[in-house]
Amino acid sequence: MAMTPHAGQTLRSDALLLITALIWGTAFVAQRVGMDHVGPFGFNGIRFALGCLVLLPLILVNRDRPVRNPVNTGGLFSLSRLGGGFLAGLVLFLGASFQQVAMVYTTAGNAGFITGLYVILVPIIGIFLGHRTHAGTWTGAVLAAVGLYLLSVTEQFTIVRGDLLVLIGAFFWAGHVHVIGLLSPRGDPVRIAFLQYAACSALSMAASVLFEHNTLQGYLDAATPILYGGILSVGVAYTLQVVAQRRARPSHAAIILSLEAVFAAIGGWVILDEVLTGRAMAGCALMFSGMLISQLWRISRRPS
Repeated sequence: MAMTPHAGQTLRSDALLLITALIWGTAFVAQRVGMDHVGPFGFNGIRFALGCLVLLPLILVNRDRPVRNPVNTGGLFSLSRLGGGFLAGLVLFLGASFQQVAMVYTTAGNAGFITGLYVILVPIIGIFLGHRTHAGTWTGAVLAAVGLYLLSVTEQFTIVRGDLLVLIGAFFWAGHVHVIGLLSPRGDPVRIAFLQYAACSALSMAASVLFEHNTLQGYLDAATPILYGGILSVGVAYTLQVVAQRRARPSHAAIILSLEAVFAAIGGWVILDEVLTGRAMAGCALMFSGMLISQLWRISRRPS
């Protein structure tokens, strides 16, 4: 039986989203390895600068393309221009900083699963912004909370420092989704991405100068993880996501992209010899189930 054009486009989009999840998941391994050579702020500063360079050709090629449904808010520092890019970059900086500092104290697998909780945190934060939610969000949140307890809370009822930092970062990643949702109707998504990456890079390098002592040799030793994190994770994977989501519904895309956590755990196991205990594996399974339920419930409730 021949494949229909629509089925072919869906399969292509799913493949691109799966590659994106693979790149993002294994990027946790690169981030973990990079911490052996440079500080977290310096690492982020360089990798987001590289992300800007990857997006620059796209901006130049599409510089004359009109923005769909532009919102004229006026002024250079309005939400539609530099101000919006800086706002997104500030939230991105906070999320990326907590996550990267945490990589000093936790594993790539733990970081991947805990970061993935932003899928559930997005609708929960949306409640305070007047958005409606559904039972799937709360079911997913309960499962994720139990899973987080099994993964990160010790028998002495203390949470591992690195896992706590990743969890704080997940709240900022969820907030970043809402900021992008506010900005996306006001400008070109590639330009917004470029501005936020530039702002995040500048803030990270400033923090590195103030709080870290990095050397040129350290950056050279961390070249491979920085290149992977900057060119592939920030630049290429973002582009693949944009291309893929032209044909995929956001909820469908979110399910595939949530595999990022699984790829992070597999990458940590294969490359870094990280081992999950039975308790931790049960926690990861519950967290992943919570992420899927929060998305699948939304799809099942949509009118056909």
